[in-house]
Amino acid sequence: THCVIISGEEKKLTLKQYELLKMLVQNSQNVLSRNTLLDSVWGDNYGETRTLDIHIADLRKLLAESTAQIETVRGVGYVLK
Repeated sequence: THCVIISGEEKKLTLKQYELLKMLVQNSQNVLSRNTLLDSVWGDNYGETRTLDIHIADLRKLLAESTAQIETVRGVGYVLK
């Protein structure tokens, strides 16, 4: 389990949630493709591509009260703004 501070509140993340959020933060304002995120966080063993969708949805819930939001860029990927 990893912890991050979001809007002054400590939130617990799974390893994959943490790695995904870290990747988005390190590349904030840049659109990251689904393949880039899957390869960087899960490598070749990601199973279903829906895995990413589920983790993004979970992170969006955690970031709901934050000024930072994960946006979908249709047909391209995701960006943290």
